[in-house]
Amino acid sequence: MTGRRDVKQERALRTRAALVRAAAEVFAESGFAGASVSKITERAGLTLGAMYFHFKNKEALAREIVRAQPGLVDPPCPATGLQHAVDITLTWAYQMLDDPLLLAGARLVMDQELFITPEENSHTQWADLLAQVFSEALQRRELRAGVDVKALSRVVVNACTGAQMHAQLESGRADLPDRVEEMWRCLLPAIATPSAVSRIEFGPTRARAAS
Repeated sequence: MTGRRDVKQERALRTRAALVRAAAEVFAESGFAGASVSKITERAGLTLGAMYFHFKNKEALAREIVRAQPGLVDPPCPATGLQHAVDITLTWAYQMLDDPLLLAGARLVMDQELFITPEENSHTQWADLLAQVFSEALQRRELRAGVDVKALSRVVVNACTGAQMHAQLESGRADLPDRVEEMWRCLLPAIATPSAVSRIEFGPTRARAAS
């Protein structure tokens, strides 16, 4: 009996993952308004019954994708403080080139009020994550005295959001990593101590695991 139950649970997890990935692809292509449950189930190769067993509606799928965003970004190089903040944004920028879940999150940004509370939206999640990292950087004396870590977190999230929107329009996001690096090179001298600035590293090796 235990073996049968394990097989069912594994199948259910695969089905749920297939629905989330299919929804991400459809949201990334069509936006929230243009996506439909039928498009998502067709893309996943599943029935409407399977869809409704796992998710109440497309709003629930969109909510699942947005809530998952920060957990999708895991910089390959161990780092702390300010370097870690840079690595998070660079890893995000490189993954945005081909990760359907992140692409869906970017496309869903302007429609989040339709399916998620302000306390849970992606802006808030990313700002809270960066605020923790910047607090560590402040304790390590990598940031200048008096830097407001919450305000800085919002500025970085807003800048990255704007960068990906403009990169989408102008290059199909191909130059997004360059835009994020450019943002940091402009921002770091204003917020960080000179010694901390001199230690920051950029480039794809900070953001992409070796293949």
